[in-house]
Amino acid sequence: MDFLPTLEASWNQKTQQHICIIGSGPSGLAALKIIRDSQQFKGGLWTATAFEARDKVGGIWLPAPPTSNPPSTPLYDSLTTNLPHPVMAYTSFPFPAGTTLFPPASTVLKYFEDYAAHFELNEHIRLNTPVLSITRDHTAGKWTVSVRAPKTSAEETHDFDYVIVANGHYRLPRLPATPGLGEWVEAKRAVHSVYCRNPSTFGDAKTVLVVGGGPSGQDLVTDLLASGRNIVHSVTGAAPENLHDGRLKVRGRIAQYGDLDKGLVTFEDGSEESGIDKAVLATGYKFDFPFFPTSVLRPSIPPPVPPLPGALYNSTYHIFPLARHVFPLVGADEFPSSTVAFLGIPIRVAPLPLLEAQMRAVLHVFEHPESLDPTQEAIDIISRYETLRARVAQQRASSSPTQFPDGVDGPISGPSEDPVELAIAAAWHRFEEHEQFQYRDAMHAFAEYPHRVPAWEIEMYDAKGILREEWRDLERLGQAEEWVRGVGAGEGEKVAEEWVDLMRKLLRRAEERHPERSRL
Repeated sequence: MDFLPTLEASWNQKTQQHICIIGSGPSGLAALKIIRDSQQFKGGLWTATAFEARDKVGGIWLPAPPTSNPPSTPLYDSLTTNLPHPVMAYTSFPFPAGTTLFPPASTVLKYFEDYAAHFELNEHIRLNTPVLSITRDHTAGKWTVSVRAPKTSAEETHDFDYVIVANGHYRLPRLPATPGLGEWVEAKRAVHSVYCRNPSTFGDAKTVLVVGGGPSGQDLVTDLLASGRNIVHSVTGAAPENLHDGRLKVRGRIAQYGDLDKGLVTFEDGSEESGIDKAVLATGYKFDFPFFPTSVLRPSIPPPVPPLPGALYNSTYHIFPLARHVFPLVGADEFPSSTVAFLGIPIRVAPLPLLEAQMRAVLHVFEHPESLDPTQEAIDIISRYETLRARVAQQRASSSPTQFPDGVDGPISGPSEDPVELAIAAAWHRFEEHEQFQYRDAMHAFAEYPHRVPAWEIEMYDAKGILREEWRDLERLGQAEEWVRGVGAGEGEKVAEEWVDLMRKLLRRAEERHPERSRL
């Protein structure tokens, strides 16, 4: 009974510490919520301020026209989630009862707005306030954060003890280094998908080349087919195939963009396609942190390891070296590793519950910096590097396509870059199979937080493709709304149970419709 008063009394003898959060998208909101839940915040030991460049919360889920360069979001009109919302939601805040299982972007944006309002996060967010620079004041032992004030456009500076980088990584487009592509881009015959909102982007083009096999590339193909266009879809490793009465031609990786007048491209297998009016490149995004000077974050591929470099690098494919994909593992003369955290860097994950786990680990390190063991973290990073290097070597020896993040179809590098190091960089934050769930459990164990990923989340994540296919069929039949009516209206654990029951019912439907295949 005496613990809290004693703890609070000890806090009052300490200096209040200030946490800066960059962005109020999914990562920034998770950071604020977990901070507000902490005893340190409740006891007045911590304060938190999130700086948001845009006029509302929501990050990439907040729509905007593609007028800026680059656009502030890649959000296209037809986007729906590619995960069922019970799997992707924050564990502390389910989607409303009756929400369609794979909701559109507008529903997801409302979810984030409701999350911010429910947990009283908005009072800690400064909207229309972009971060201009973040530098280390070694004398004061602080981070100096410069922002642009919303009303006066004047530059303000503030000192913080900790910085949480939560600005996302789906804005700065990545273009392949494929020969001839530059001429197509210059002639406005090729454009990155970040500028696409709907098929009207392509004007009167009759044949469109879609490059990239990730979710946005697949959605572009679906939208363009529905608009009556012919599609050539370039996907690394794909076997040539003609579908939809020849309107969709699936082809492999592009080797060269050729004659513009002929609309000609050549593929790595030597085959060609001509008559292409436009090309859209769903080829991924670069990690971009323009507010960090090179003294904090070096813009290049890091040197091979071991040993680990003593500084932090942004290869645009990965941030290295990050302990636990979050904490910069740098030399003591750079800055304390326990004062900076990068949220939401891993890809191919259910992001929101992973963000919660990361943020609990972040606060644990903020409170207990000694818990971050640099020797063990370095061993773990080198071990991952050696594992990925062996995997890349095996792929190259077998002539199988090098694995890059979703949507990135190579070659993705310039001639001066080491393809092995680039492949390692591109795979670094990419979680395979159930690695994300093991990671979440490990982060919670590290944070001494009593939570483990429930088995149903893993089951439904594995079944996400089948669930989405069945859900789309229900939507075509006009039955989807009836299926979710009243689901999730219970309380406590009943909410998740109702959604799990619905998803298992949907999987049984898939088995009945397709008895010839396994559901997973």
